[in-house]
Amino acid sequence: MAGLAAVFGSGAMTNSLPEVENHDVIFVIGSNTTETHPIIGLKMKNAVRKGAELIIADPRRIDLVRFSHLWLQHRPGTDVALLNSIMHVIMKEDMIDKKFIESRTEGFKSFKDSLEEYTPEYGERITGVPKQDIIRAGHFYGNAVRPGIYYTMGITQHTHGTENVYAIANLALMTGNLGRESTGVNPLRGQNNVQGATDMGCIPNFYPGYQPVTASGVRSKFQMAWKVKLSSAKGLTATEMIEAAHDGNTLKAMYIMGENPVLSDPNMKHTIKALANLDFLVVQDIFLTETAQMADVVLPAVCFAEKDGTFTNTSRRVQRVRKAVQPPGEAREDSHIIMELAKRSGYNMDYNLIEEVFEESKKLWPALAGITYKRIAKTGLQWPCPTQDHPGTPYLFKGGFPRGKAAFTVVAYRPSEELPDAEYPFLLSTGRQLFQYHTGSMTRRNDAINAVSPAAYIEIHPKDAAVLGIKDREMVCVTSRRGSIDIQAWVTERPLSGTVFIPFHFREAAANMLTNNACDPIAKIPEFKVCAVRINRTVESEENVNKG
Repeated sequence: MAGLAAVFGSGAMTNSLPEVENHDVIFVIGSNTTETHPIIGLKMKNAVRKGAELIIADPRRIDLVRFSHLWLQHRPGTDVALLNSIMHVIMKEDMIDKKFIESRTEGFKSFKDSLEEYTPEYGERITGVPKQDIIRAGHFYGNAVRPGIYYTMGITQHTHGTENVYAIANLALMTGNLGRESTGVNPLRGQNNVQGATDMGCIPNFYPGYQPVTASGVRSKFQMAWKVKLSSAKGLTATEMIEAAHDGNTLKAMYIMGENPVLSDPNMKHTIKALANLDFLVVQDIFLTETAQMADVVLPAVCFAEKDGTFTNTSRRVQRVRKAVQPPGEAREDSHIIMELAKRSGYNMDYNLIEEVFEESKKLWPALAGITYKRIAKTGLQWPCPTQDHPGTPYLFKGGFPRGKAAFTVVAYRPSEELPDAEYPFLLSTGRQLFQYHTGSMTRRNDAINAVSPAAYIEIHPKDAAVLGIKDREMVCVTSRRGSIDIQAWVTERPLSGTVFIPFHFREAAANMLTNNACDPIAKIPEFKVCAVRINRTVESEENVNKG
């Protein structure tokens, strides 16, 4: 979907955070918003209080379900079937925006034909969602004036994650819900400056500003600015690097900044073996993480309050960050470390201030051209902001799409890579919870947080627990084709029967010991949300029963 690829590929929201409260319909799919993005979750609740109708599509009873008008509890990995079935209803009942489709899109005929088989009955058979609810979802979204779609890694962390995103884009396009205030497709970024990092080219196929490394004109521009010859080849994604290290021949050294792949990457044993295969591993971080403990060299970095520069949030807002405290010991700003390494490698990065890096970025990416440190001294600005009198862009595509017309994408449902069977009868999904963050390298050092969230757990539906003879808070052993962990069982109706959930923050019972490293063939994102496991009571649990 070329016209939207740069935006959806970057993970940027098409709209902005203040608009959340002005929707008449909010469709949240694959996002536990109140736990992973609490401020945005509060805005969604406020929207409901102001009259918005809230649709939740999630296999697990997340907190937002309490505020929803419709909960679609679909089977994990069936998002495409669910979305296509909803679109089938919208198409059949003529709730599409014909004028928008005609003037601003292409490929509609083949897309329309592809939806024929996705009847509500077919959707129910694949997803488990009652057909009446699929029809209701179609009516909610199809009749809305200002609907917004919000998603996170519950959509992208699948072997068909790219197809999930295309299906979401199709839904917005067929109803004309792009390029207007309080509508749009809004992926929520997982960490505070993920958007800024990708904006600045921390992805293998783009220079800053999502300018492709394969385009000779783009490459020439950056070669002139940086005074070096640049490769025309795309780099490796994070998951591809681990695979290349694992094979022992392709990749010999890695430089990891602010990531802890030992805990955050799937198939933990596979990741550890890959990193151990390297001839040389450098880790730059603020704490000695599990990954840093494997490094040949550790470069001590500084935290957000010890550095100067900009962060860009999930809605493309560029904001100033100022140094508030002195860093400890020999810790240095990331920019300082990178410049020193470059100099020692024979390339002189001659920046005296971090603002000079930003000024260079503006010259190479027109979307930032109108932003200055002075203009964002108190309040940030959203890119695109092409001139110094431009107010920034709250929502994208108002005047059209970058490629002219946006293309519909035909997307067919296909099952996840690894589904339950007789040996591994349960479907595991992983994710975050409110109190801990990512691999816990920061939050698990806080006693107050640990008092509320001290240990790992697995959520099991009461029906499944009864069949297995498992009691609430009892220790169980969870096993996949890749490994096993011992973990406390929480018997709860939050997951679907037949599915289980484990948060991935806890090193003692690392969820990613179990997960599958199969990836989406396009985005190369692993399938964290679906893998097959079996559950057994631990020896300790059995002994306690026997003593009883």
